[in-house]
Amino acid sequence: MGNVSFKRWRQILGIYAKMDMAALFRDTQFMLIAMISDICANVSGISGVFLLAWRFDGIGGLDKFEILFMLAYGGIVNGVIGVLDRGNASFPSRIIGRGQWEHMFIMPLPYSVQMIGFFPFTCSTRLVSGIALMAIAVFNLPTLPMWWIAVLLLNIFISIVVVVALSYLVSSLAFYAPVQCEEISSSIRYSVDYTATFPLSGMPLYMRIPLLTVFPAGLIAWLPTLLILGKAPAIANLYPILLAALLSFVAAHCFKKGFSYYVKKGINRYHAGGHRS
Repeated sequence: MGNVSFKRWRQILGIYAKMDMAALFRDTQFMLIAMISDICANVSGISGVFLLAWRFDGIGGLDKFEILFMLAYGGIVNGVIGVLDRGNASFPSRIIGRGQWEHMFIMPLPYSVQMIGFFPFTCSTRLVSGIALMAIAVFNLPTLPMWWIAVLLLNIFISIVVVVALSYLVSSLAFYAPVQCEEISSSIRYSVDYTATFPLSGMPLYMRIPLLTVFPAGLIAWLPTLLILGKAPAIANLYPILLAALLSFVAAHCFKKGFSYYVKKGINRYHAGGHRS
């Protein structure tokens, strides 16, 4: 369970990519239908907000193509997570609640290697659709600052950290109540995902503040979009970084504490015969 060299990391990610390509070519027709369906679902999932923005020429101080940029940004964030997600890696409460955490004990690889995968073919539909929508938005926006791509990449990374840290923070509860909290990470992730598609500019403060703190859906698309487009004060650039660092620290502490409890108590979801209750 020691460290893995960078060369070994590349080899493992290459294996994942080959397996993903094999899945694509094993039944190409089915996989293409599934991927096209995913793209249609991803686009239709954000079309409601964009059509409202188109009808009223913007929402909450953002014009229709700035809204499209925000929606595309959120798609890219979740698309990157999907490409790197090994099964339920971003839903750790499922792994814990189903008693699969013990299976990882006997694997001769660190947890990080087991949890992270690479699926650039069959799981890239949301990322591809997000990039395509962002290209359309950028083409129709005024000239952006020269460094906007660097700011974009930095904010995407911060948003991913926020999403993953939040998922692991709530998943720490599954160590104590595996049956009740098996799907807690998916409930939080999906709720954040859905809420992140709405611009917060026109909301009152009593609604906006919780969505930027205790339930940081505003950091998944809305605030990063304002920062990239230069519509937020420069000091606001520090907030996502600080919150991501704080959330990561708290999540790591709670997850480690829950794991220590889990190691001592184990899980009661399996009977002697091996099947799950």
